Amino acid sequence: MSTARPSTAPAGASLAGRSGSVTWMALPAMVIFTAFGVIPLLGVLGLSFTSWDGIGVIHFTGLRSWRAELANPGLPHAIFVTFKIMILSWLVQTPLSILIGVFLAGHQRYRNWLAVLYFIPLLLSSAAIAVAYKALLDPNFGLGAGLHIGWLSQDWLGRGGLAVAVVIFIVSWQFIPFHSLIYQGAARQIPRTMYEAAEIDGAGRIRAFWSITLPQLKNTVIASSTLMVVGSLTFFDLIFILTAGGPGDATRVLALSMYKTGFQANLMGLASVIAVILVLFGVGLALLLRRIGGGANTQSTLEGG
Repeated sequence: MSTARPSTAPAGASLAGRSGSVTWMALPAMVIFTAFGVIPLLGVLGLSFTSWDGIGVIHFTGLRSWRAELANPGLPHAIFVTFKIMILSWLVQTPLSILIGVFLAGHQRYRNWLAVLYFIPLLLSSAAIAVAYKALLDPNFGLGAGLHIGWLSQDWLGRGGLAVAVVIFIVSWQFIPFHSLIYQGAARQIPRTMYEAAEIDGAGRIRAFWSITLPQLKNTVIASSTLMVVGSLTFFDLIFILTAGGPGDATRVLALSMYKTGFQANLMGLASVIAVILVLFGVGLALLLRRIGGGANTQSTLEGG
């Protein structure tokens, strides 16, 4: 009868071997990220110190492009519009996504069908959605004119406040299904024993939602909010087709300002400055959200862990 012998290998050697294996497994992703993320970013950073029309010779100008763009009065306005759309869309998307995700996490059969149907808007491209909504909201031959509904026939995209509201509505309509899916998966991971214990203590559904569901979804809220906030910095195609930044500059976000500066005004140096500012905002906001979450969003909250 043979007996198992305890391993004589040092624990440090085992940990070093495991760490080396993880490094090799991550190597392909690191190579792809370097090729398509780090190198282009360094190229944009280099272009921000040049003057280039996109075709001719590139001239190194030092900090001239930075000084010119930072002195541009349109930059603070574009930053303000970007953050306004970001914050308002987050305020709309987050509570609705949580409620819908928790509702869809139930075990009734019809909820699975409802989840599939509800996911359809995310399958459509932003450009197609913008074209469709632009036609539907047209005051002359859109949905309001066709149904003879007065309040729906107003110029939704011709007034600044309404145009911003329309952008936030369409963004929320498109992306709430995605974030609801995240919350649905997280809600299904909450142990039923916690709800059963709360029920024994006399807690109703609303009390259980506030005392159990929301605390257990803390890490998911941080992850979902990071995707919303960082993703809102890249809103371009929908706004470009829907309003082109108008009326006036009411919906001119940073990404659209970068496009117009680089590809319409042919000022690649200034556009690169805006691109670098966008990256800095994205990294800063992601770090801020991680810090707000206590830096523990990689740890499980299940069973209060």
